[in-house]
Amino acid sequence: MTEHPLRERLDELAKRKEAALQPGTEASIQRQHDRGKMLARERIDYFLDDGSFHELDMLARGRGDGDRPYTDGVITGWGTVDGRKVFVFSQDFTLFGGSLGEVYGEKIHKVMDLAVSVGAPLIGLNDGGGARIQEGVGSLSSFGGIFYRNVQASGVIPQISVIMGPCAGGAVYSPALTDFIFMVDQTSYMFITGPDVVKTVTGEDVTQEELGGASTHASKTGVATYMAADDKSCLDQVRYLLSFLPSNNLEEAPHFETGDDPERRCPELLELMPDSPNKPYDMRKVVQAVVDDGEFFEYSAKWAASIVCGFARLDGHVVGVVGNQPQILAGVLDIDSSEKAARFVRTCDAFNIPIVAFVDVPGFLPGVDQEYGGIIRHGAKLLYAFCESTVPRIQVITRKAYGGAYVVMNSKSVGADLAFAWPSAELAVMGPDGAVDIVYRRELQQAADPKARRAELVEEYTEQFANPYNAAERGFIDDVIDPADTRIKLIAGFRMLRTKREELPKRKHGNVPL
Repeated sequence: MTEHPLRERLDELAKRKEAALQPGTEASIQRQHDRGKMLARERIDYFLDDGSFHELDMLARGRGDGDRPYTDGVITGWGTVDGRKVFVFSQDFTLFGGSLGEVYGEKIHKVMDLAVSVGAPLIGLNDGGGARIQEGVGSLSSFGGIFYRNVQASGVIPQISVIMGPCAGGAVYSPALTDFIFMVDQTSYMFITGPDVVKTVTGEDVTQEELGGASTHASKTGVATYMAADDKSCLDQVRYLLSFLPSNNLEEAPHFETGDDPERRCPELLELMPDSPNKPYDMRKVVQAVVDDGEFFEYSAKWAASIVCGFARLDGHVVGVVGNQPQILAGVLDIDSSEKAARFVRTCDAFNIPIVAFVDVPGFLPGVDQEYGGIIRHGAKLLYAFCESTVPRIQVITRKAYGGAYVVMNSKSVGADLAFAWPSAELAVMGPDGAVDIVYRRELQQAADPKARRAELVEEYTEQFANPYNAAERGFIDDVIDPADTRIKLIAGFRMLRTKREELPKRKHGNVPL
């Protein structure tokens, strides 16, 4: 009895798929493992729920002569994370050094298009050497197609870039266009031009790690949103981030019953506030005391530390938190903190995540460097982000709320739905010392005892403005609350605002002060 012809075809298919499952040479695999890095498929298997991965274009091969391995150096497909659908591509450094060719690019284009069409997050595991030189302009065109799709998907689905090896030259711009960038300490780096080019052009000696390592981008440039110690902990963080994000802009973020009583009071906040208005305290502790189970997933924690941003839950619902950090530069807004918070606010607004702002801000950072660096333009980014957002927004003023920085920090005048203040709140154009020196300058010059008179005027100004009651009388804040009731008030406020509907005027798009 002859074997069915389809059986022979199935055997051939099995051989081809077995070949496609094989990464590069033994030497390239060993080098990857010796560096503490996982292989492309190992990363997918670890990241996705067990058995959930469905691969696309497994048998795709480069065109032309020469080496034509299956997959062409990138693994693409879809699976689930905690049961929720996600799309993923994973660059294989053991094949062509992970460099991007025409077929490789087409595979990524396809998975990006699918992610947008079905409304699911896209996660890119980047570990490649940029454009494949031997394919010339075709590889550059493929990069362009990725960049274009990144922009079209922006604000539609969450896009997460995970840098797990080299990412240099034009390849850095796709991650830069996505919503979040993760990097792995000591094994990942990003830069436009490498150390050799820098030395040739500028004469500066710098290592890859110093120029574009994870620590550099997490603390100095703000390019990396999150940094992890190794591949596995990085992928764990990505999974955790996804638990705070909706699948797309038409859905709400996942709701979890946390077991933390929505009526729980926070009396520890009374002890947290210093007895002197000039003493610092940790705004993270305020946030952790208020949110469900103290869980706060901070955003760009090592960069622009005078402002704290991150995701948390209240009554099981995701909220975005923005708070001035009195421990760093007294919580002032500067160029970097304005940009960090603006980016975070716009991300929350794009994905229907309500925002709470904890305000303790003495103003914008003064100085020639800040002015020359464009603090006006950068500060306007945060103002624009709050004014443009349509999600539910609540402001809580814990202490200082001075000048234009108070207005920028989600005040009622720029569209906050609710504004609360603690009794320790101080709402004024500026602090008592500076205000008295300006308003009463002539009187102080003519006073018999300028020092004593100045002290009296500072005391009067403090009594009048170092409290929230003038603002409450005018309706600029909705209520003065006991700090211990902050959690209760926020949960009640967001419950009320859950059905909020607001639309921006019809237009092509606004003109952000970039």
